[in-house]
Amino acid sequence: MVMDYGSNAISISRHSRGRRFPWKRVLLWAAIVVIVLILALFLFIQAKTYSPLEEALTALKSDGSVQVSELKHGYRFEPEAGKELLLPNIIFYPGGLVKPESYAPLARRLAEAGHRVYVASMPLNLALTAQNRADEYIAEHPEESYVIGGHSLGGAFAARYAAENPNKLAGIFFMGAYADDGADLSGSKLAVLQITGTLDAVLNKETWEQSKKNLPAERTEYVSIEGGNHGGFGTYGKQSGDNDATISASEQADKVAAAIDAWLSKLPK
Repeated sequence: MVMDYGSNAISISRHSRGRRFPWKRVLLWAAIVVIVLILALFLFIQAKTYSPLEEALTALKSDGSVQVSELKHGYRFEPEAGKELLLPNIIFYPGGLVKPESYAPLARRLAEAGHRVYVASMPLNLALTAQNRADEYIAEHPEESYVIGGHSLGGAFAARYAAENPNKLAGIFFMGAYADDGADLSGSKLAVLQITGTLDAVLNKETWEQSKKNLPAERTEYVSIEGGNHGGFGTYGKQSGDNDATISASEQADKVAAAIDAWLSKLPK
């Protein structure tokens, strides 16, 4: 008995060639999944972002003592026209997931004291997304001197900017923040100001202590705000996981601004 497989084999082969893997459909569904995940992440970040209180929004308005200008990426606070400008200028990086407007009260106090202050805005309100934002502000007055500083995550990435650009700055200040191992400033000539709140429960104190090795020991000044907490460095309300402050956000802003102003007065102009 002879079995003829030839015609059946040809038929199966042709059928197999006609059934191609649906790459286009798979890629379409993959793209949809990625878009949904990105949208979900964006909505999650938005839900976790801290917004400025009314006091902060009021501080954003120009008046007879301070001129506030909205920039492409942030805000500029300047002393009233005719008042002597005190150098260095100040660049500030907000805390992670905190809107820049939340630091308007602090920026206003420093501008009233005579300083030009830039408060940066960052994509997704995360300083890690635009570490070099300071370059935009320095480019406005490249002949003048600058310091940079930041709150929490903003302080960490301000430190990384300072470590990579020490010749562009006169100093750096931290508010509930530290320079991690990716921003070793110990060998730099920058002046450093470290400000903490005694009731800050968000700042990792152990890591903060260990990070002191990344700062120039002889040029670092430490200031502790009695009764201040982590959220009190801005004006956005209590931060998750923080202690209750025993002073108001306005009082904390007064003390922080005074500490920064006093520190700046010692720096080269």
